[in-house]
Order: sequence, then C-alpha cells, then structure tokens
Amino acid sequence: MADGGASQLVGKSGGIVIPDDWPGYPLQLFSYPEHYSPEDLECVYIPHGIIMDRIERLACTIMDDLGDHDIVLLCVLKGGYQFCSDLVEFIKALNRTSEKSLPMRVAFIRLHSYLNDQSTEDLQIVGAEDLSTLRGKNILIVEGIVDTGKTMKALMKHIEVFQPKMVKVTGLLVKRIPSGMETLPDYVGFEIPNRFVVGYALDYNEYFRDLSVSFPTHCQ
Repeated sequence: MADGGASQLVGKSGGIVIPDDWPGYPLQLFSYPEHYSPEDLECVYIPHGIIMDRIERLACTIMDDLGDHDIVLLCVLKGGYQFCSDLVEFIKALNRTSEKSLPMRVAFIRLHSYLNDQSTEDLQIVGAEDLSTLRGKNILIVEGIVDTGKTMKALMKHIEVFQPKMVKVTGLLVKRIPSGMETLPDYVGFEIPNRFVVGYALDYNEYFRDLSVSFPTHCQ
C-alpha cells in the first residue's frame, strides 16, 4: 500500500507529480512583492524551498549519470535562467564533495514561442551564441518549463545540425497535456497540470519573473 502511494508521487517523466486537483497554498502564508495584488495571483503553487530541494536532487542524479564528462549547459532564456543558475550552484558544490567531477561551462540561447499564455507553432531563436561551438560536445539543455514539447523538439533538431556528441534535457516543470509528449526530458523536477504558471523566472508578457515561487495566475 505504501509503495502504491509512493509511486503516485512520481510520474512517468520521473518528476514529482503535482496532482490536477492540487489547490496550492494561500497567498497570505507567504511574502510577495507589493507591486503585485491578490487579483494577479491565485496561490503559491510550489514553495521556493521545495523547488530548491528538488533541484539539489536533480544535480545529484546528473552528477551520477554524467560525472567525469565535460558538459555544456545550454540555458534556454529567459524562463530557464533561474533554474540553470541554481542547478550550476548545486553541481559546483558536488564537485567539491563528490568522488566524481563534472567540468562544465554555460552557454545561452533565447527562444520565443509564446504569445501571452499560449504556446505557438513558431519558434524564434533570438540573439543566439555561435552554436557551432557545440560540435562534438556533451550538451545538457536546461529549460524552465516544457509545455507541448514542440519547442524542445525544434531546438534539438536545430542543435543536431552541429553534431554534438550527446544531448540531454532537464526541465524543472513539465506539463501534463492531453495529447502527451513524444519525448520527455531526461531529468524532470515536477510534473504539473496543464495550467499556466509564473514565477521563478517564468513570466506572463514579461511580468512575474521576479517572484521566487511558481504561481498560477488569473490572466489566462
């Protein structure tokens, strides 16, 4: 019975499952910037401390799998920058204490595939670094949220042109969508309902990135 309950907490993605009926935490239990009002935010969905604990565990798993390989963390801007920053810090700590070592450098790519709160078919790569430097490298794509999976699929197809040695993907949040995804990230933080969330560098038309936790909003 206990094993069955535990299995419900881990999705097929390997991430912690946030159930569809999860109400979140009341706003009044947390601090948030005064320039946002309760009308802007519905609830605290995943508290910051839980996010950090989960990223620490992901860093350990990545170290176990990829340790002793040189890797390039390809951070997908803008929504992935906070996740990438915290993940790098945890990996750096493990480099000091683990039997393995994970030499790494960070590169950045900016994608645009959202209009308001809707993921679109069009993928725009804006201000990308010279991705030819990825040739022959071990790549870990770092994404804040994976929605339909179309953006990630298009990005991986674009990167494959440069013939990297290996490509892995980590997503802090992965949405459960009715049609499902063809390919799930290799390392997933949380599997969440198909709801629009903000905070922790995720935005709604450039607002709410400065929140330190993920909030569902009413602006859908």
